[in-house]
Amino acid sequence: MSRFRKTDKVDSLAGFRTEKTEPTVPSGLLKAARKSGQLNLSGRGLTEVPQSVYRLNTDAPEEAQQDVSFGGSDRWWEQTDLTKLLLSSNQLKCLSDDIRLLPGLTTLDLHDNQLNSLPGALGELQELQQLRLSHNQLSSLPVEVFSLKNLRCLTLQQNLLESLPEELGQLQSLTELDVSNNHLLGLPSSIGCLTKLQKLSLCQNKLPSLPDSLSHLTEVKLLDLSSNQLSDIPASLSGMVSLQQLYLRHNKLSRLPPLPAPALKELYVGNNQIELLEAEQLASFTVISLLELRDNKIRTLPEQIPVLPELTRLDLTNNDISVLPASLSLLPNLKVMLLEGNPLRGIRRDLLSKGTGDLLKYLRGRIKEEPEKADEEQTAMTLPSQARVNAHNIKTLKVLGYSDKQAEIIPDELFNASADQGVISVNFSKNQLKSIPSRLLDLQSSLSDLNLGFNKLTSCSEICKLLQLTHIDLRNNQLSDLPSEMKNLTKLRSIILNYNRFKSFPEVLYDVVSLETVLLGNNQVCGVDPGHLRKLVHLSTLDLSNNDLLNIPPELGLCTNLRCLSLEGNPFRTPRAAIVAKGTDAVLEYLRSRIPA
Repeated sequence: MSRFRKTDKVDSLAGFRTEKTEPTVPSGLLKAARKSGQLNLSGRGLTEVPQSVYRLNTDAPEEAQQDVSFGGSDRWWEQTDLTKLLLSSNQLKCLSDDIRLLPGLTTLDLHDNQLNSLPGALGELQELQQLRLSHNQLSSLPVEVFSLKNLRCLTLQQNLLESLPEELGQLQSLTELDVSNNHLLGLPSSIGCLTKLQKLSLCQNKLPSLPDSLSHLTEVKLLDLSSNQLSDIPASLSGMVSLQQLYLRHNKLSRLPPLPAPALKELYVGNNQIELLEAEQLASFTVISLLELRDNKIRTLPEQIPVLPELTRLDLTNNDISVLPASLSLLPNLKVMLLEGNPLRGIRRDLLSKGTGDLLKYLRGRIKEEPEKADEEQTAMTLPSQARVNAHNIKTLKVLGYSDKQAEIIPDELFNASADQGVISVNFSKNQLKSIPSRLLDLQSSLSDLNLGFNKLTSCSEICKLLQLTHIDLRNNQLSDLPSEMKNLTKLRSIILNYNRFKSFPEVLYDVVSLETVLLGNNQVCGVDPGHLRKLVHLSTLDLSNNDLLNIPPELGLCTNLRCLSLEGNPFRTPRAAIVAKGTDAVLEYLRSRIPA
């Protein structure tokens, strides 16, 4: 018998082996979440969701098992159900069925993870209103997801989806659906059942055609179909009567979409194969303000361009246009016309480089050149200031212009000539005006577009009586505030305030709910209130560049109507410049991820 006593087997690697430990969440966060109903675990390097999170509403907190003498505010049995769970920007590869233990969730944010599948238990979260799944590796969705009757927002961009099931049509509360940057080869016809949709993004897929059922989406305001393989747009799309923004860039279209779109304001069809523009097509865009036709194969423009009263920007860059019709000059509100990269004949290069205003002036002079000169002798009057009243512009275009005169007052003769002419546009820019001309009130029944840029205005109270105004340009003045009466301008859609002296976002603008565009760049604005900004439900463009913003409130990310947010040139540190450079969607998504639980 051996004299050595037999011992238990020793694990020689025990000191080096690490136990797999479940990721933990600081107890303070969990405690706060029980009170607030919100838990933000974004960007914590999680590879799985801790059990303590799933069981937040089912298990008594640790401290309750040790001591039941809580103060009034700490009674764990009076805790709030978790309604908002943010798990974005982690390394999650899967989600447990235990998610069903959080049935009160209204928001579940899982974007920017490594998820390749989802549990069917998601279908039990019947209170869910927002489900964010973008930037993952999902190739399919569990059918149970489509039973979420209260779901309003579903974001799936940047995944690996090749198809969507017919069950998609069951999500009848959806107002926003984003499936951009996937591999979709088609759409289910049931998409037409999503009749509450307002925002639909399908860009960066492989769609060769569209289902006729899209015509049932009568509430959609924004439709993005860019970067697909569409060669035609079905006529049935004309049923989308609320459509305001339509993106069709980078497809294979050979003609403009046949849309009698009563609400369409912005149409982007750059980088297609369009060769011909027909006047009838253009005439159907009655309220269009931005028309992008760049990088196509357009050779000619219609000789008689329809009068598109709202068109302010026309982009014809990089086409094959050799001749510009003089009728372009009759577009009353055209401010920017881009023509670079066209083989234009008969127009001097230096004239093109001077900008849209001078080019339109030149084209206007070509309209029935000889008769107009005779006309001018009868209708033009010489004023003491050597100004000339352009009766043709006033009567035909409904435009009153007196810009670049360095004048301190606007001659009365101009207003006399405009009496009862229904003038809709006034341009008094580039003068020395220190106050608003009082006789603008003579035009209050019709005036909708007012340009007073590049003057010396310190106040603008008088314009608050011009109740038909839709566009105001006050750039390059000396304004530091706006009058509270401006809230009476209930039709105002855009206001340009760049290069003034504003130190804060003008309070009254929060009350002008019709606003779609606010340009406040190059001021000294040091703060903006995202809570108030969210009241501006139509606001799609906000320029706050080159101001004094030291921080950007995360809640600004909740302003999801914004399509263009400019923040560059401010002294804030977050979001970092790299995120700002990625564009509006990336900035808003980043800000949302920073909202405290």
